Amino acid sequence: MESRIIPRLTEISHQEALRYLGIRGDPSGTLPEEQDLFRCETVLRGAVRPRVVWRLFDLESDGFLAGTSFRPEGESIRALLRGCDGVILMAATLGAEVDLLLRREGRRNLVDAAMLDALANTAIENVCDNLCLDLAQAVAPRMLTPRFSPGYGDFPLAQQAAFCSVLDVSRRIGVSLTPGSLMVPQKSVTALLGVSAHPPAARIAGCDACSLSDRCLYRKEGLSCGQSSSRSA
Repeated sequence: MESRIIPRLTEISHQEALRYLGIRGDPSGTLPEEQDLFRCETVLRGAVRPRVVWRLFDLESDGFLAGTSFRPEGESIRALLRGCDGVILMAATLGAEVDLLLRREGRRNLVDAAMLDALANTAIENVCDNLCLDLAQAVAPRMLTPRFSPGYGDFPLAQQAAFCSVLDVSRRIGVSLTPGSLMVPQKSVTALLGVSAHPPAARIAGCDACSLSDRCLYRKEGLSCGQSSSRSA
């Protein structure tokens, strides 16, 4: 199952951008002024060209997605998909123009570049959140689990290439992979969601439920992968 969904960027949260930034994005050691965030948001919106793609697969009893040779690995995924009979693979990107903007500002103004990067992180999350809302409507009355991306928990980033191949993201939304399985354009996200006829079972969320929490680089920085998905996903 697949239908066309128009990507939507409805909000770029300054509060979320500040959470991404902390004071590390500002060499002066102070947070940016609100008017500077608005100025950078206007510039960013002029560069954003969001694109999305998704597909719904039946979930076979052995964990493979029907009609493919792809089986998502990891205890986190098995827990997420428990009780599900379908899986949605999704991908979203802000487009190559945002990468060009960030590189250009990185050469001209490091403070603006940091603000733009944080705002772009927030923007791609908003595009993904809106896509998930639209997907929930598309599969209703069936229900969706939260989304989960390669590289989170124990879902191997090494599966990114197979994930992207199944979705054909290069042809369909212009996203390619580096040798290290990171996406280009960098403000891109891949994720899967479980689909079930029944409400997903209650699950523990957050770092304490993650099998990698004792050696997570994000936690060492006071963050979580949920706060950094557009950087790593």
